[in-house]
Amino acid sequence: MSNTMLIAQREFMTRVKSKSFLITTFLAPIGVVVFIATLVFIMQQGSDTKKEIVIVDPSGLLDGELGARQNISYEFSTTDVEQLKKDYEEGKNDGVLEIVPLPNTETIDHQINFFSDERLALDEIQSIENYVERKIREFKVVALGIDQDKVALLRTDVDVNQETVIDKDKDVSADSTLIGGLLGGVIAYIMFFLILLYGGQVMKSVMEEKINRIVEVLISSVKPFELMMGKIIGVGAVGITQLLLWAILIGVAFTVGAGLIPQPDPATMTGGMAEAMVDPEVAAEIQRAQGEATNKVYRVVNQIGEMNWIKIFPLLLFYFVGGYLAYASIFAAIGSAVGEDQNDAQSLTTIIMLPLMISIYIGFSAFQAPNSTLATWGSIIPLSSSIVMPVRLPVDPAWWHILLSVALLAIFVLGMVWLAAKIYRVGILMYGKKASFKELGKWVLYKG
Repeated sequence: MSNTMLIAQREFMTRVKSKSFLITTFLAPIGVVVFIATLVFIMQQGSDTKKEIVIVDPSGLLDGELGARQNISYEFSTTDVEQLKKDYEEGKNDGVLEIVPLPNTETIDHQINFFSDERLALDEIQSIENYVERKIREFKVVALGIDQDKVALLRTDVDVNQETVIDKDKDVSADSTLIGGLLGGVIAYIMFFLILLYGGQVMKSVMEEKINRIVEVLISSVKPFELMMGKIIGVGAVGITQLLLWAILIGVAFTVGAGLIPQPDPATMTGGMAEAMVDPEVAAEIQRAQGEATNKVYRVVNQIGEMNWIKIFPLLLFYFVGGYLAYASIFAAIGSAVGEDQNDAQSLTTIIMLPLMISIYIGFSAFQAPNSTLATWGSIIPLSSSIVMPVRLPVDPAWWHILLSVALLAIFVLGMVWLAAKIYRVGILMYGKKASFKELGKWVLYKG
């Protein structure tokens, strides 16, 4: 086995056996599931303060109903509003809701009054407003003599159906564009964080061995280039391993967690969902929306399955490896060139991060318009192609864009590795000060 692979193996085994790797690998998926479950639980919670509200509805707009809520009980009254407000002052109710009669059918903005010193929760306000708006709409439909069934026919969903003219096999539908962009965006983010995280670990490893003088012993047995590439490959293998384990464990955690989460009970629900469980019209609307959502999920699954993964997956692997090698080489060079001051490394790292950050924003643009000039050149220029091209791959960019991007990235990687090796072989044995840019230039041009 070559010295490079021996060093890579050592870096890999040392890191995967560390407590930090084991803890982050096996606890992070559980943390993700717990975090999402906590968010769901919090979002389902409404106000937990019991209220008894009196409703005054002189025009009978609400027909004696205002939907069921867990923590609010409604009582309709014909008592004067001023008297009910005095009752509130005496603690006989928790608020008075006055449904002001609608002036006429032409009214667009209408206001109802709630008298209380305690604020209603946002979901409670929204529920009341939605219910009253629907009742006003029903009132107007009847008052204007409009057929309710014809009103329902006013709803029309419009979808743009795009068909290709030359390339009949190319999928250019709105669903494929959206799904492809989302999928590419997720992949781009994963690449960004892996390149940044594990590239930084390469720099940290180089600096630790340099500060502890361990590198002096290693250099006596291996060439600086072999040492540098061994670290880059070993740390990269750790990143890929952790990513694969996370994917498996998160999938298992979600499967198990979904079975443990109880189904919501209408009797204990709050907010608009509780109202929907007792209101047939709202329930029917929610059921229709759920049916559309289910169909969309099936379309998403089919679209993902129909993508050309034989082409996409190898290219994704190439862009990850290429982007990681290029930036990890730069991080290794930085680690070898700086002294013992961590701030020196941080300042140089910030400069290296700028192209990655810009690439993420270009990726946003590519998600919106994958064939725009900015997205096209962002996916071709080597500094950003490892982030931007994965966003475009699922939407099938032109073949020459891919070939040019691959060629330029390969040349860029070779150039960065060569440049980093030049700096690394000199800087790794330099102590006491950080190298100036002038000295770095001399190291690169040194032919010894």
